[in-house]
Amino acid sequence: MIVGSSVLRRGEWTTEADTITLDETARHRRRMAMVSDGGIAFLLDLAEATLLRDGDAIALDNGQVIVVRAKPEPLFEIRGRDAAHLLALAWQIGNRHLPAQIFADSILIRRDTVIRTMLEGLGATVGETEAAFDPEGGAYHDHHHG
Repeated sequence: MIVGSSVLRRGEWTTEADTITLDETARHRRRMAMVSDGGIAFLLDLAEATLLRDGDAIALDNGQVIVVRAKPEPLFEIRGRDAAHLLALAWQIGNRHLPAQIFADSILIRRDTVIRTMLEGLGATVGETEAAFDPEGGAYHDHHHG
């Protein structure tokens, strides 16, 4: 079986053989049998669990490169009244250990009606969206500095 044992970060290659489209949960892996969008079967076999970001690639032992694409998923887009309010909302989300993608004016989280009710109770504006989810890494994981 073809094996992918290394990750190339965006821009570290010039040509790709195919893509693989995965949601955020499926992009955080160490070892797993996978099939690219075009049907290339391979074993992902990394030294440690890694969050594959949209635009990263998996280098296969046969020389091919498979580009990772983030699959859109159902999310909540959270907005606050101002920057301080958004920061307080981010603290509430983090206090519940929820994966979150943070922007200057909004936060994306997975849809959860209980969390939506809590955030709206705190004055947040919560909308529904479908987008690629690329949450912050956390203190002991890969960091995202997008």
